[in-house]
Amino acid sequence: MANKQSAIDKSKPVTLGFFALMKLGMSKNAEWPDTEVFLDWIYWSRQIVGFFLGIIWGIIPLTGIIGLASFALASSGYVYLYCSYMNIDDEEHGGIWEIIKEGFMTNFASFLVTWIIIYSCLHFDDNLAVKL
Repeated sequence: MANKQSAIDKSKPVTLGFFALMKLGMSKNAEWPDTEVFLDWIYWSRQIVGFFLGIIWGIIPLTGIIGLASFALASSGYVYLYCSYMNIDDEEHGGIWEIIKEGFMTNFASFLVTWIIIYSCLHFDDNLAVKL
């Protein structure tokens, strides 16, 4: 009876709170209870990284295709390096491409909003504004 209670029920999805997920993701050689939990970690950590990259890109100021391409490279590189450093078996989660593209578009959108707001606040010249 004790074995049945201690065994993880694979039919039910495992859900973790945000802080528990962050703690698990920062533990080297963490045991991921489910592929979805790992992909949730990738999604949320990517959102945080994208937000901070938007702030940095806005302060520098990077513009145009250089800013967009460098964000895509940094965001994808972050995920690849994280998986390499933490010894993640990418085949267990659908391959490295599936991991890298997890949450990329929502990450890109939040990066763009942050980048545009920071850049506009710091580098917009009032003399260029059209006065009606």
